[in-house]
Amino acid sequence: MTLKKIHIALADDEVLFRKGMAFLLEKQTDISVVFEANNGRELLDYLESTSKYPDIILMDLKMPLLNGIEATKQISHRYPEIKIVALTSYNSPSFIANVIDVGAASYLVKTSNPKDVLLVIHEIMDKGFYYDAEILKCLKEKPPTAIKTVLDADFLTERELEILSLICQQHSTKEIAEQLFLSKRTVEWHRNNLLIKTQSKNFAGLVVFAFKNQLVGINEGDL
Repeated sequence: MTLKKIHIALADDEVLFRKGMAFLLEKQTDISVVFEANNGRELLDYLESTSKYPDIILMDLKMPLLNGIEATKQISHRYPEIKIVALTSYNSPSFIANVIDVGAASYLVKTSNPKDVLLVIHEIMDKGFYYDAEILKCLKEKPPTAIKTVLDADFLTERELEILSLICQQHSTKEIAEQLFLSKRTVEWHRNNLLIKTQSKNFAGLVVFAFKNQLVGINEGDL
């Protein structure tokens, strides 16, 4: 049986760091690095010229010509199926909240352990996003502002709120179905309704929406 590869693109103008990351990823049997870019402009040019998009982009935020924040905005809008992991040396709450706000599916500081990088990649492939305790704490303390708000008390059904809460706890479709005694198809139907109602492009957007509107909480033990 052929193992399905996770296709990764790297965008970072620090060549030594980028090559080291590529070396780490290529050692994994289920990961393939399909493109390396020096800046956001090179990355966008690549996406415009290929029909086989990467599953995940590891995106440095400080790059020349087109920085990672602007590139993330454009890619999230034009290629919402591609998941972006922001790579940066900064980890202030306001900076993290801004990165998530523009569409990143996760966030990693460049001093992260290699095991953490691989964990994030696999969690994103399984669930569509990965927010660790630090990111969740930032969203709780400083929720992004440019998110659609709830219109009335009946905007989401009780079942949708249940599923939204479990999504925010980073449960997969299978796990949600088992916990709520539903079929996977039913859970997928509710998740699609949530995306439509909240005008979110992906499940990461649903999490941001939930915290913006204080629809879910975080247990102190998770922070």
